[in-house]
Amino acid sequence: MTTEDLFAGSSMRTVPEDLAYQARRVRRLGVPPQTRDVRIVHELDGILDQVHPATLLRTGGALWDAWSRHPEFTAPDLLLGLDAGGILPTVAVALAGDLPYRLAWKLDLDLPDKRRFSEPHARRTEVFTYGDLAGTRVLIVDDEITTGNTLANLITVLRESAVEVTGIACLIEDTTGNARPLLESLGVPLCTLTRL
Repeated sequence: MTTEDLFAGSSMRTVPEDLAYQARRVRRLGVPPQTRDVRIVHELDGILDQVHPATLLRTGGALWDAWSRHPEFTAPDLLLGLDAGGILPTVAVALAGDLPYRLAWKLDLDLPDKRRFSEPHARRTEVFTYGDLAGTRVLIVDDEITTGNTLANLITVLRESAVEVTGIACLIEDTTGNARPLLESLGVPLCTLTRL
């Protein structure tokens, strides 16, 4: 599917109104060729409207509930969110599930137990996790997934560090990128609130 197919004469496409979690595709302007020219905007990012704290809590509760009811549910010891879009969903799920979290950052810091992975479609492609996570069961949380390449890279790096990735919880699955088969090939279940 091309970018033109996504927009079909309009500036954005919206999830049907009857869905609980709203998201849209919006064209990004001035991006280099290797960068995705579509951005998913949604209820928690504060781009289209203000975000009330109750929305954050409701969304975190809905995503945690969806993961808890997933057929391949495994209780995590820790949540791992991705800079920058995954920060708010991670905090929301942490509050709902009463779980600790860590964040992967696009900051290369002089700290021990640093792991580097790639976000291939981004302007700044290097992302880092910090801390000794060996033996930990981790649920990765992000705002959206399109191709799954970033999360596949992260899964590989975590597994090399003896981390058990229990699953991935995302607010939105952009099905144009076909991420689900990639994650299934890695044996990692995907749980989302909305599919575009």
